[in-house]
Amino acid sequence: MKQETSVKVKYGVWGLIAGAAVAMIVGFGWGGWVTGGTAKGYTDEAVLASRAAICVAQFMRAPNHDQELKAFEETDSWKRSELIEKGGWDKMPGQGEASGAVAEACARGIEVLAAR
Repeated sequence: MKQETSVKVKYGVWGLIAGAAVAMIVGFGWGGWVTGGTAKGYTDEAVLASRAAICVAQFMRAPNHDQELKAFEETDSWKRSELIEKGGWDKMPGQGEASGAVAEACARGIEVLAAR
């Protein structure tokens, strides 16, 4: 290979590496790119939020809603998720068991509604 060609190849490869690095910095920093783990975390948060909203809706549609809400408000804050679990509102339709995280998020949602 000629001297001139090897210099062009050398600078071309370095330009390719620098361009890739700049593209990744811009993409992850400002372009909205995320890693697989971050995307999974976002998905888990969204699923939890939707299940908590369903739980709150099931609680509010209970036939004895007023009594349950009064019992909920009288219960200690750290026991409210247990009350939700006992009532079965944290179970999604067609689901056998519910997650404890759903009951906790549901309790926080009901607290917000009760405060209004």
